[in-house]
Amino acid sequence: MIDTDYVIGQDNVTTRRFGLDVDLHGKVFSISALTILFFVFITLALQDQVEPIFDAVFAFLTGNMSWFFLLAANVFVILAVGLIFTPLGKIRIGGAHATPDFSYTGWFAMLFAAGMGIGLMFYGVSEPLTHFGTALGGTSMENGARTDWAPLAAAAGDTDGAISLAMAATIFHWGLHPWGIYAVVALALALFSFNKGLPLTMRSIFYPILGERIWGWPGHVIDILAVFATLFGLATSLGLGASQASAGLGFLFDIPNNNVTMVLLIIGISAVALLSVMAGVDKGVQRLSQLNMVLAFLLLAFVIAVGPTLAIATGFFENLSAYLVHLPALSMPFGREDANFSQGWTAFYWAWWISWSPFVGMFIARVSRGRSVREFLIAVLLVPSLVSVLWMTAFGGTAIDQVITDNFQGVKDAALELQLFTMLGQLPLTSITSFVGIILVMVFFITSSDSGSLVIDSITAGGKVDAPKPQRMFWAIIEGVIAIALLLGGGLAALQTAVITTGLPFTLVLLAACYAIIKGLLSEPRG
Repeated sequence: MIDTDYVIGQDNVTTRRFGLDVDLHGKVFSISALTILFFVFITLALQDQVEPIFDAVFAFLTGNMSWFFLLAANVFVILAVGLIFTPLGKIRIGGAHATPDFSYTGWFAMLFAAGMGIGLMFYGVSEPLTHFGTALGGTSMENGARTDWAPLAAAAGDTDGAISLAMAATIFHWGLHPWGIYAVVALALALFSFNKGLPLTMRSIFYPILGERIWGWPGHVIDILAVFATLFGLATSLGLGASQASAGLGFLFDIPNNNVTMVLLIIGISAVALLSVMAGVDKGVQRLSQLNMVLAFLLLAFVIAVGPTLAIATGFFENLSAYLVHLPALSMPFGREDANFSQGWTAFYWAWWISWSPFVGMFIARVSRGRSVREFLIAVLLVPSLVSVLWMTAFGGTAIDQVITDNFQGVKDAALELQLFTMLGQLPLTSITSFVGIILVMVFFITSSDSGSLVIDSITAGGKVDAPKPQRMFWAIIEGVIAIALLLGGGLAALQTAVITTGLPFTLVLLAACYAIIKGLLSEPRG
Protein backbone atom coordinates (compact mmCIF):
# COMPACT_ATOMS: atom_id res chain seq x y z
CA MET A 1 0.00 0.00 0.00
CA ILE A 2 1.18 3.50 -0.79
CA ASP A 3 1.48 5.66 2.32
CA THR A 4 -0.30 8.92 1.57
CA ASP A 5 -2.31 11.31 3.68
CA TYR A 6 -4.81 11.80 0.88
CA VAL A 7 -8.33 10.54 1.58
CA ILE A 8 -10.52 9.59 -1.40
CA GLY A 9 -12.98 12.42 -2.02
CA GLN A 10 -11.35 14.89 0.41
CA ASP A 11 -11.34 17.65 -2.28
CA ASN A 12 -14.92 16.95 -3.32
CA VAL A 13 -17.82 19.36 -3.13
CA THR A 14 -20.52 17.55 -1.14
CA THR A 15 -23.91 19.19 -0.91
CA ARG A 16 -27.59 18.85 -1.75
CA ARG A 17 -29.06 21.10 -4.45
CA PHE A 18 -32.63 21.12 -5.80
CA GLY A 19 -33.37 17.89 -3.95
CA LEU A 20 -30.34 16.11 -5.49
CA ASP A 21 -27.21 14.92 -3.72
CA VAL A 22 -23.90 16.15 -5.16
CA ASP A 23 -20.47 14.64 -4.46
CA LEU A 24 -17.90 15.65 -7.07
CA HIS A 25 -14.37 16.94 -7.55
CA GLY A 26 -15.00 20.63 -8.16
CA LYS A 27 -12.09 21.42 -10.49
CA VAL A 28 -12.15 18.24 -12.60
CA PHE A 29 -15.94 18.21 -12.94
CA SER A 30 -16.42 21.91 -13.65
CA ILE A 31 -13.60 22.27 -16.20
CA SER A 32 -14.61 19.06 -17.99
CA ALA A 33 -18.32 19.84 -18.06
CA LEU A 34 -17.98 23.51 -19.06
CA THR A 35 -15.45 22.78 -21.83
CA ILE A 36 -17.62 19.98 -23.25
CA LEU A 37 -20.77 22.12 -23.16
CA PHE A 38 -18.93 24.99 -24.87
CA PHE A 39 -17.73 22.62 -27.59
CA VAL A 40 -21.27 21.30 -28.15
CA PHE A 41 -22.67 24.84 -28.36
CA ILE A 42 -20.05 25.98 -30.90
CA THR A 43 -20.46 22.83 -33.01
CA LEU A 44 -24.24 23.17 -33.18
CA ALA A 45 -24.28 26.95 -33.62
CA LEU A 46 -21.63 27.06 -36.37
CA GLN A 47 -22.24 23.79 -38.26
CA ASP A 48 -21.14 25.12 -41.67
CA GLN A 49 -17.97 26.73 -40.30
CA VAL A 50 -16.73 23.82 -38.16
CA GLU A 51 -16.94 21.05 -40.77
CA PRO A 52 -13.94 22.23 -42.87
CA ILE A 53 -12.01 22.76 -39.62
CA PHE A 54 -12.69 19.15 -38.61
CA ASP A 55 -11.52 17.93 -42.03
CA ALA A 56 -8.29 19.97 -41.90
CA VAL A 57 -7.41 18.86 -38.35
CA PHE A 58 -8.03 15.20 -39.21
CA ALA A 59 -5.85 15.39 -42.33
CA PHE A 60 -3.02 17.12 -40.45
CA LEU A 61 -2.94 14.74 -37.49
CA THR A 62 -3.23 11.50 -39.49
CA GLY A 63 -0.72 12.75 -42.06
CA ASN A 64 1.91 13.86 -39.56
CA MET A 65 1.37 11.78 -36.42
CA SER A 66 0.38 8.32 -37.68
CA TRP A 67 3.89 6.99 -36.91
CA PHE A 68 3.46 8.05 -33.28
CA PHE A 69 0.16 6.20 -32.86
CA LEU A 70 1.60 3.05 -34.49
CA LEU A 71 4.78 3.14 -32.40
CA ALA A 72 2.90 3.71 -29.13
CA ALA A 73 0.46 0.86 -29.80
CA ASN A 74 3.40 -1.50 -30.39
CA VAL A 75 4.86 -0.50 -27.01
CA PHE A 76 1.57 -1.32 -25.24
CA VAL A 77 1.30 -4.77 -26.86
CA ILE A 78 4.93 -5.66 -26.12
CA LEU A 79 4.51 -4.68 -22.46
CA ALA A 80 1.24 -6.60 -22.03
CA VAL A 81 2.56 -9.77 -23.68
CA GLY A 82 5.92 -9.52 -21.94
CA LEU A 83 4.38 -9.33 -18.45
CA ILE A 84 2.62 -12.68 -19.00
CA PHE A 85 5.98 -14.45 -19.18
CA THR A 86 7.65 -12.75 -16.21
CA PRO A 87 7.42 -13.60 -12.48
CA LEU A 88 5.35 -10.39 -12.13
CA GLY A 89 2.46 -12.34 -13.68
CA LYS A 90 1.93 -14.15 -10.35
CA ILE A 91 0.84 -10.94 -8.59
CA ARG A 92 -2.86 -10.92 -7.73
CA ILE A 93 -5.04 -7.87 -8.34
CA GLY A 94 -6.41 -6.76 -4.97
CA GLY A 95 -3.75 -8.52 -2.92
CA ALA A 96 -2.55 -12.09 -2.36
CA HIS A 97 -5.84 -13.26 -0.79
CA ALA A 98 -8.30 -11.43 -3.08
CA THR A 99 -11.04 -13.51 -4.73
CA PRO A 100 -12.85 -12.70 -8.02
CA ASP A 101 -16.05 -10.65 -7.81
CA PHE A 102 -17.58 -12.22 -10.94
CA SER A 103 -17.71 -15.66 -12.56
CA TYR A 104 -15.73 -16.30 -15.74
CA THR A 105 -18.95 -16.12 -17.79
CA GLY A 106 -19.98 -12.76 -16.37
CA TRP A 107 -16.41 -11.45 -16.56
CA PHE A 108 -15.90 -12.44 -20.21
CA ALA A 109 -19.29 -11.03 -21.17
CA MET A 110 -18.49 -7.64 -19.68
CA LEU A 111 -14.98 -7.61 -21.18
CA PHE A 112 -16.34 -8.25 -24.65
CA ALA A 113 -19.44 -6.03 -24.58
CA ALA A 114 -17.65 -3.02 -23.10
CA GLY A 115 -14.67 -3.13 -25.41
CA MET A 116 -15.82 -3.84 -28.93
CA GLY A 117 -19.59 -3.75 -29.25
CA ILE A 118 -20.74 -1.25 -31.83
CA GLY A 119 -17.51 -1.39 -33.82
CA LEU A 120 -17.85 -5.11 -34.58
CA MET A 121 -21.38 -4.55 -35.84
CA PHE A 122 -20.42 -1.55 -37.95
CA TYR A 123 -17.16 -2.85 -39.43
CA GLY A 124 -17.67 -6.64 -39.30
CA VAL A 125 -18.77 -6.78 -42.93
CA SER A 126 -17.57 -3.46 -44.30
CA GLU A 127 -13.90 -3.55 -43.30
CA PRO A 128 -12.91 -6.99 -44.70
CA LEU A 129 -14.92 -6.24 -47.83
CA THR A 130 -13.32 -2.82 -48.29
CA HIS A 131 -9.76 -4.11 -47.82
CA PHE A 132 -10.49 -7.01 -50.18
CA GLY A 133 -11.64 -4.62 -52.91
CA THR A 134 -8.71 -2.23 -52.53
CA ALA A 135 -6.14 -5.06 -52.30
CA LEU A 136 -7.55 -6.81 -55.38
CA GLY A 137 -7.53 -3.52 -57.30
CA GLY A 138 -3.78 -3.11 -56.77
CA THR A 139 -1.80 0.07 -56.33
CA SER A 140 -2.14 3.35 -58.19
CA MET A 141 0.32 6.24 -58.36
CA GLU A 142 -0.05 9.96 -58.95
CA ASN A 143 2.79 12.48 -58.75
CA GLY A 144 5.04 9.84 -57.22
CA ALA A 145 2.69 8.96 -54.37
CA ARG A 146 0.22 6.12 -53.94
CA THR A 147 -3.43 7.14 -54.19
CA ASP A 148 -5.03 3.75 -53.47
CA TRP A 149 -6.25 2.60 -50.04
CA ALA A 150 -4.90 -0.96 -50.20
CA PRO A 151 -2.93 -2.31 -47.21
CA LEU A 152 0.80 -2.93 -47.73
CA ALA A 153 1.68 -3.74 -51.37
CA ALA A 154 -1.88 -4.88 -52.30
CA ALA A 155 -2.55 -8.11 -54.25
CA ALA A 156 -3.52 -6.95 -57.73
CA GLY A 157 -5.61 -9.56 -59.56
CA ASP A 158 -4.88 -12.26 -56.94
CA THR A 159 -8.20 -13.20 -55.32
CA ASP A 160 -6.75 -15.53 -52.66
CA GLY A 161 -3.95 -13.08 -51.88
CA ALA A 162 -6.44 -10.21 -51.59
CA ILE A 163 -8.62 -12.21 -49.18
CA SER A 164 -5.59 -13.12 -47.06
CA LEU A 165 -4.34 -9.53 -46.93
CA ALA A 166 -7.81 -8.10 -46.27
CA MET A 167 -8.47 -10.40 -43.33
CA ALA A 168 -4.97 -9.89 -41.92
CA ALA A 169 -5.44 -6.11 -42.03
CA THR A 170 -8.87 -6.37 -40.39
CA ILE A 171 -7.65 -8.66 -37.61
CA PHE A 172 -4.71 -6.30 -37.07
CA HIS A 173 -7.19 -3.53 -36.24
CA TRP A 174 -9.34 -5.70 -33.93
CA GLY A 175 -6.86 -8.11 -32.33
CA LEU A 176 -3.90 -7.80 -30.01
CA HIS A 177 -3.20 -4.08 -30.46
CA PRO A 178 -6.52 -2.63 -29.23
CA TRP A 179 -6.70 -5.15 -26.41
CA GLY A 180 -3.08 -4.45 -25.53
CA ILE A 181 -4.02 -0.79 -25.11
CA TYR A 182 -7.00 -1.68 -22.91
CA ALA A 183 -4.99 -4.20 -20.88
CA VAL A 184 -2.26 -1.70 -20.00
CA VAL A 185 -4.73 0.91 -18.76
CA ALA A 186 -6.88 -1.63 -16.91
CA LEU A 187 -3.90 -3.24 -15.20
CA ALA A 188 -2.48 0.12 -14.14
CA LEU A 189 -5.80 1.28 -12.69
CA ALA A 190 -6.46 -2.01 -10.91
CA LEU A 191 -2.94 -2.16 -9.46
CA PHE A 192 -2.87 1.36 -8.04
CA SER A 193 -6.45 1.25 -6.81
CA PHE A 194 -6.88 -2.27 -5.40
CA ASN A 195 -3.26 -3.03 -4.42
CA LYS A 196 -1.94 0.42 -3.54
CA GLY A 197 -5.11 1.90 -2.02
CA LEU A 198 -5.34 4.96 -4.28
CA PRO A 199 -8.54 6.34 -5.86
CA LEU A 200 -9.82 4.66 -9.04
CA THR A 201 -8.80 7.53 -11.33
CA MET A 202 -6.16 7.98 -14.02
CA ARG A 203 -4.06 10.28 -11.82
CA SER A 204 -3.38 7.43 -9.38
CA ILE A 205 -1.28 5.61 -12.00
CA PHE A 206 1.25 8.44 -11.91
CA TYR A 207 2.13 8.22 -8.22
CA PRO A 208 5.54 6.57 -8.96
CA ILE A 209 6.33 9.50 -11.28
CA LEU A 210 4.69 12.53 -9.62
CA GLY A 211 4.34 11.44 -6.00
CA GLU A 212 2.03 13.62 -3.90
CA ARG A 213 1.73 16.10 -6.79
CA ILE A 214 -0.94 13.87 -8.34
CA TRP A 215 -3.42 15.45 -5.89
CA GLY A 216 -2.74 18.89 -7.38
CA TRP A 217 -2.98 20.39 -10.85
CA PRO A 218 -0.81 17.75 -12.62
CA GLY A 219 -3.35 15.16 -11.49
CA HIS A 220 -6.31 17.38 -12.39
CA VAL A 221 -4.98 17.73 -15.96
CA ILE A 222 -4.54 13.95 -16.32
CA ASP A 223 -8.10 13.27 -15.16
CA ILE A 224 -9.56 16.03 -17.35
CA LEU A 225 -7.75 14.58 -20.39
CA ALA A 226 -9.18 11.18 -19.49
CA VAL A 227 -12.71 12.64 -19.39
CA PHE A 228 -12.27 14.33 -22.79
CA ALA A 229 -10.80 11.21 -24.41
CA THR A 230 -13.52 8.97 -23.00
CA LEU A 231 -16.40 11.23 -23.95
CA PHE A 232 -15.26 11.75 -27.54
CA GLY A 233 -14.31 8.10 -27.98
CA LEU A 234 -17.77 7.08 -26.79
CA ALA A 235 -19.48 9.75 -28.89
CA THR A 236 -17.78 8.37 -32.01
CA SER A 237 -19.06 4.89 -31.27
CA LEU A 238 -22.54 6.17 -30.47
CA GLY A 239 -22.58 8.12 -33.73
CA LEU A 240 -21.56 5.03 -35.71
CA GLY A 241 -24.17 2.97 -33.88
CA ALA A 242 -26.92 5.49 -34.56
CA SER A 243 -26.07 5.66 -38.27
CA GLN A 244 -26.11 1.85 -38.56
CA ALA A 245 -29.33 1.42 -36.56
CA SER A 246 -30.96 4.12 -38.72
CA ALA A 247 -29.77 2.36 -41.90
CA GLY A 248 -31.12 -0.95 -40.59
CA LEU A 249 -34.52 0.54 -39.78
CA GLY A 250 -34.62 2.02 -43.28
CA PHE A 251 -33.67 -1.36 -44.77
CA LEU A 252 -36.37 -3.24 -42.83
CA PHE A 253 -39.20 -0.75 -42.36
CA ASP A 254 -38.51 2.03 -44.91
CA ILE A 255 -38.01 4.54 -42.10
CA PRO A 256 -36.11 7.56 -43.53
CA ASN A 257 -32.37 7.18 -42.96
CA ASN A 258 -31.49 10.79 -42.13
CA ASN A 259 -30.23 13.02 -39.33
CA VAL A 260 -33.68 13.28 -37.74
CA THR A 261 -33.91 9.50 -37.36
CA MET A 262 -30.37 9.28 -35.99
CA VAL A 263 -30.97 12.06 -33.46
CA LEU A 264 -34.22 10.42 -32.30
CA LEU A 265 -32.39 7.10 -31.96
CA ILE A 266 -29.63 8.67 -29.86
CA ILE A 267 -32.22 10.34 -27.62
CA GLY A 268 -34.28 7.16 -27.22
CA ILE A 269 -31.37 4.83 -26.56
CA SER A 270 -29.72 7.34 -24.20
CA ALA A 271 -32.96 7.32 -22.21
CA VAL A 272 -32.76 3.52 -21.87
CA ALA A 273 -29.07 3.86 -20.93
CA LEU A 274 -30.11 6.21 -18.11
CA LEU A 275 -32.25 3.46 -16.59
CA SER A 276 -29.37 1.00 -16.85
CA VAL A 277 -26.96 3.50 -15.25
CA MET A 278 -29.32 3.93 -12.31
CA ALA A 279 -29.44 0.15 -11.82
CA GLY A 280 -25.64 -0.04 -11.40
CA VAL A 281 -22.97 -2.52 -12.53
CA ASP A 282 -24.36 -5.72 -10.99
CA LYS A 283 -27.96 -5.32 -12.16
CA GLY A 284 -27.73 -3.06 -15.20
CA VAL A 285 -24.42 -3.42 -17.02
CA GLN A 286 -23.78 -7.12 -16.28
CA ARG A 287 -27.28 -8.23 -17.32
CA LEU A 288 -27.24 -6.18 -20.52
CA SER A 289 -23.74 -7.45 -21.32
CA GLN A 290 -24.86 -11.05 -20.91
CA LEU A 291 -27.96 -10.43 -23.05
CA ASN A 292 -25.71 -8.89 -25.67
CA MET A 293 -23.33 -11.82 -25.66
CA VAL A 294 -26.18 -14.31 -26.12
CA LEU A 295 -27.70 -12.34 -29.01
CA ALA A 296 -24.30 -11.76 -30.64
CA PHE A 297 -23.36 -15.44 -30.51
CA LEU A 298 -26.79 -16.50 -31.80
CA LEU A 299 -26.34 -14.21 -34.80
CA LEU A 300 -22.77 -15.41 -35.26
CA ALA A 301 -23.83 -19.07 -35.08
CA PHE A 302 -26.59 -18.42 -37.62
CA VAL A 303 -24.20 -16.82 -40.12
CA ILE A 304 -21.73 -19.69 -39.70
CA ALA A 305 -24.50 -22.29 -40.12
CA VAL A 306 -26.23 -20.88 -43.22
CA GLY A 307 -23.25 -19.06 -44.76
CA PRO A 308 -20.20 -20.72 -46.35
CA THR A 309 -19.63 -22.90 -43.25
CA LEU A 310 -16.56 -24.78 -44.46
CA ALA A 311 -14.91 -21.61 -45.76
CA ILE A 312 -15.52 -19.91 -42.40
CA ALA A 313 -14.14 -22.87 -40.43
CA THR A 314 -10.97 -23.14 -42.48
CA GLY A 315 -10.77 -19.37 -42.90
CA PHE A 316 -10.51 -18.85 -39.13
CA PHE A 317 -7.14 -20.60 -39.02
CA GLU A 318 -5.99 -19.28 -42.41
CA ASN A 319 -6.82 -15.73 -41.36
CA LEU A 320 -5.01 -16.11 -38.04
CA SER A 321 -1.98 -17.40 -39.94
CA ALA A 322 -2.17 -14.50 -42.43
CA TYR A 323 -2.40 -12.05 -39.51
CA LEU A 324 0.76 -13.43 -37.91
CA VAL A 325 2.61 -13.38 -41.25
CA HIS A 326 1.65 -9.78 -42.07
CA LEU A 327 1.80 -8.46 -38.47
CA PRO A 328 5.40 -7.12 -38.61
CA ALA A 329 4.75 -5.17 -41.82
CA LEU A 330 1.31 -3.90 -40.72
CA SER A 331 2.66 -2.65 -37.38
CA MET A 332 5.73 -0.93 -38.85
CA PRO A 333 5.53 2.80 -37.92
CA PHE A 334 8.09 4.09 -40.44
CA GLY A 335 8.77 3.90 -44.16
CA ARG A 336 5.22 2.95 -45.10
CA GLU A 337 4.21 3.14 -48.77
CA ASP A 338 0.51 2.54 -48.00
CA ALA A 339 -0.06 6.01 -46.53
CA ASN A 340 -3.83 6.06 -47.04
CA PHE A 341 -4.25 2.75 -45.24
CA SER A 342 -1.81 3.36 -42.38
CA GLN A 343 -2.99 6.94 -41.81
CA GLY A 344 -6.68 6.78 -42.67
CA TRP A 345 -7.39 3.36 -41.16
CA THR A 346 -4.74 2.32 -38.61
CA ALA A 347 -3.93 5.73 -37.09
CA PHE A 348 -7.65 6.45 -36.67
CA TYR A 349 -8.25 3.06 -35.06
CA TRP A 350 -5.36 3.38 -32.61
CA ALA A 351 -6.51 6.86 -31.61
CA TRP A 352 -10.05 5.49 -31.19
CA TRP A 353 -8.90 2.64 -28.96
CA ILE A 354 -6.70 5.02 -26.95
CA SER A 355 -9.67 7.36 -26.49
CA TRP A 356 -11.73 4.42 -25.27
CA SER A 357 -8.98 3.16 -22.97
CA PRO A 358 -9.80 5.19 -19.82
CA PHE A 359 -13.41 4.02 -20.06
CA VAL A 360 -12.78 0.39 -21.02
CA GLY A 361 -9.67 0.15 -18.84
CA MET A 362 -11.42 1.48 -15.75
CA PHE A 363 -14.44 -0.69 -16.37
CA ILE A 364 -12.27 -3.82 -16.83
CA ALA A 365 -10.33 -2.88 -13.68
CA ARG A 366 -13.54 -2.60 -11.66
CA VAL A 367 -14.68 -6.10 -12.64
CA SER A 368 -11.27 -7.86 -12.46
CA ARG A 369 -10.37 -7.81 -8.76
CA GLY A 370 -9.08 -11.17 -7.60
CA ARG A 371 -7.46 -12.25 -10.90
CA SER A 372 -3.72 -12.77 -11.19
CA VAL A 373 -1.85 -10.43 -13.55
CA ARG A 374 -1.08 -13.39 -15.84
CA GLU A 375 -4.70 -14.62 -15.84
CA PHE A 376 -5.92 -11.08 -16.37
CA LEU A 377 -3.61 -10.34 -19.32
CA ILE A 378 -4.22 -13.67 -21.06
CA ALA A 379 -7.98 -13.21 -20.77
CA VAL A 380 -8.04 -9.55 -21.81
CA LEU A 381 -5.64 -10.07 -24.73
CA LEU A 382 -6.64 -13.44 -26.13
CA VAL A 383 -10.33 -14.11 -25.45
CA PRO A 384 -11.79 -10.97 -27.09
CA SER A 385 -9.14 -11.08 -29.85
CA LEU A 386 -10.07 -14.64 -30.86
CA VAL A 387 -13.78 -13.83 -30.77
CA SER A 388 -13.09 -10.80 -32.99
CA VAL A 389 -11.19 -13.01 -35.46
CA LEU A 390 -14.11 -15.45 -35.61
CA TRP A 391 -16.61 -12.60 -35.99
CA MET A 392 -14.70 -10.93 -38.83
CA THR A 393 -14.09 -14.28 -40.53
CA ALA A 394 -17.78 -15.19 -40.40
CA PHE A 395 -19.32 -11.86 -41.37
CA GLY A 396 -16.58 -10.48 -43.61
CA GLY A 397 -15.85 -13.89 -45.14
CA THR A 398 -19.53 -14.45 -45.94
CA ALA A 399 -19.77 -11.06 -47.67
CA ILE A 400 -16.59 -11.69 -49.70
CA ASP A 401 -17.92 -15.15 -50.65
CA GLN A 402 -21.15 -13.54 -51.89
CA VAL A 403 -19.11 -11.24 -54.15
CA ILE A 404 -16.79 -13.97 -55.49
CA THR A 405 -18.96 -17.11 -55.59
CA ASP A 406 -22.43 -15.64 -56.13
CA ASN A 407 -21.24 -12.59 -58.09
CA PHE A 408 -23.46 -10.47 -55.84
CA GLN A 409 -22.18 -6.91 -56.10
CA GLY A 410 -24.91 -5.33 -53.98
CA VAL A 411 -23.10 -5.89 -50.70
CA LYS A 412 -19.92 -4.28 -52.09
CA ASP A 413 -21.80 -1.28 -53.51
CA ALA A 414 -23.92 -0.59 -50.39
CA ALA A 415 -23.09 2.24 -47.99
CA LEU A 416 -20.83 1.21 -45.08
CA GLU A 417 -23.64 1.31 -42.52
CA LEU A 418 -25.88 -0.82 -44.79
CA GLN A 419 -23.42 -3.56 -45.74
CA LEU A 420 -24.25 -5.78 -42.75
CA PHE A 421 -27.96 -5.76 -43.61
CA THR A 422 -27.28 -6.23 -47.33
CA MET A 423 -25.17 -9.30 -46.54
CA LEU A 424 -27.88 -10.70 -44.24
CA GLY A 425 -30.38 -10.03 -47.04
CA GLN A 426 -28.78 -12.83 -49.07
CA LEU A 427 -29.28 -15.36 -46.24
CA PRO A 428 -32.51 -16.98 -44.95
CA LEU A 429 -34.71 -15.26 -42.34
CA THR A 430 -33.53 -11.82 -43.42
CA SER A 431 -36.15 -9.87 -41.46
CA ILE A 432 -35.39 -11.70 -38.21
CA THR A 433 -31.60 -11.54 -38.46
CA SER A 434 -31.63 -7.89 -39.53
CA PHE A 435 -33.90 -7.05 -36.61
CA VAL A 436 -31.55 -8.91 -34.24
CA GLY A 437 -28.70 -6.90 -35.78
CA ILE A 438 -30.50 -3.63 -35.02
CA ILE A 439 -31.23 -4.75 -31.44
CA LEU A 440 -27.57 -5.71 -30.99
CA VAL A 441 -26.41 -2.28 -32.15
CA MET A 442 -28.84 -0.64 -29.71
CA VAL A 443 -27.89 -2.84 -26.74
CA PHE A 444 -24.18 -2.36 -27.46
CA PHE A 445 -25.00 1.34 -27.58
CA ILE A 446 -26.61 1.12 -24.14
CA THR A 447 -23.84 -0.95 -22.51
CA SER A 448 -21.19 1.42 -23.87
CA SER A 449 -23.09 4.46 -22.66
CA ASP A 450 -23.84 3.22 -19.17
CA SER A 451 -20.37 1.74 -18.66
CA GLY A 452 -18.83 5.02 -19.83
CA SER A 453 -21.07 7.05 -17.55
CA LEU A 454 -20.04 5.01 -14.51
CA VAL A 455 -16.37 5.52 -15.37
CA ILE A 456 -16.53 9.26 -16.11
CA ASP A 457 -18.55 9.78 -12.94
CA SER A 458 -15.84 8.00 -10.94
CA ILE A 459 -13.13 10.24 -12.45
CA THR A 460 -15.06 13.47 -11.85
CA ALA A 461 -16.02 12.34 -8.32
CA GLY A 462 -12.41 12.15 -7.18
CA GLY A 463 -12.19 8.37 -7.50
CA LYS A 464 -15.39 7.48 -5.66
CA VAL A 465 -17.22 4.51 -7.15
CA ASP A 466 -20.46 5.10 -5.25
CA ALA A 467 -21.16 8.74 -6.17
CA PRO A 468 -24.80 9.90 -6.34
CA LYS A 469 -26.72 8.54 -9.33
CA PRO A 470 -27.79 11.96 -10.73
CA GLN A 471 -24.11 12.60 -11.59
CA ARG A 472 -24.00 9.40 -13.67
CA MET A 473 -27.22 10.47 -15.36
CA PHE A 474 -25.66 13.83 -16.26
CA TRP A 475 -22.76 12.15 -18.08
CA ALA A 476 -25.05 9.67 -19.87
CA ILE A 477 -27.02 12.64 -21.22
CA ILE A 478 -23.83 14.52 -22.19
CA GLU A 479 -22.57 11.52 -24.20
CA GLY A 480 -25.72 11.55 -26.29
CA VAL A 481 -25.58 15.32 -26.75
CA ILE A 482 -21.96 15.18 -27.98
CA ALA A 483 -22.84 12.40 -30.45
CA ILE A 484 -25.72 14.51 -31.80
CA ALA A 485 -23.54 17.63 -32.04
CA LEU A 486 -20.78 15.81 -33.92
CA LEU A 487 -23.20 14.11 -36.31
CA LEU A 488 -24.88 17.40 -37.16
CA GLY A 489 -21.60 19.32 -37.25
CA GLY A 490 -19.78 17.17 -39.76
CA GLY A 491 -20.92 13.55 -39.68
CA LEU A 492 -18.37 10.73 -39.62
CA ALA A 493 -15.45 13.08 -40.37
CA ALA A 494 -16.24 15.12 -37.25
CA LEU A 495 -16.46 11.96 -35.14
CA GLN A 496 -13.09 10.75 -36.42
CA THR A 497 -11.47 14.13 -35.87
CA ALA A 498 -12.69 14.29 -32.29
CA VAL A 499 -11.15 10.89 -31.59
CA ILE A 500 -7.79 11.68 -33.19
CA THR A 501 -7.55 15.06 -31.44
CA THR A 502 -8.27 13.74 -27.95
CA GLY A 503 -6.33 10.52 -28.51
CA LEU A 504 -3.05 12.29 -29.30
CA PRO A 505 -2.31 13.90 -25.90
CA PHE A 506 -3.71 10.88 -24.08
CA THR A 507 -1.22 8.62 -25.87
CA LEU A 508 1.55 10.46 -24.00
CA VAL A 509 -0.29 9.78 -20.74
CA LEU A 510 -0.45 6.05 -21.51
CA LEU A 511 3.23 5.81 -22.46
CA ALA A 512 4.14 7.29 -19.07
CA ALA A 513 1.73 4.83 -17.45
CA CYS A 514 3.79 1.90 -18.85
CA TYR A 515 6.73 2.95 -16.67
CA ALA A 516 4.45 3.35 -13.67
CA ILE A 517 3.05 -0.18 -14.10
CA ILE A 518 6.49 -1.75 -13.98
CA LYS A 519 7.46 0.33 -10.93
CA GLY A 520 4.22 -0.60 -9.18
CA LEU A 521 4.45 -4.33 -9.94
CA LEU A 522 8.07 -4.55 -8.79
CA SER A 523 7.01 -3.36 -5.33
CA GLU A 524 4.32 -6.08 -4.99
CA PRO A 525 4.69 -9.50 -3.30
CA ARG A 526 4.73 -12.27 -5.92
CA GLY A 527 3.33 -15.18 -3.99
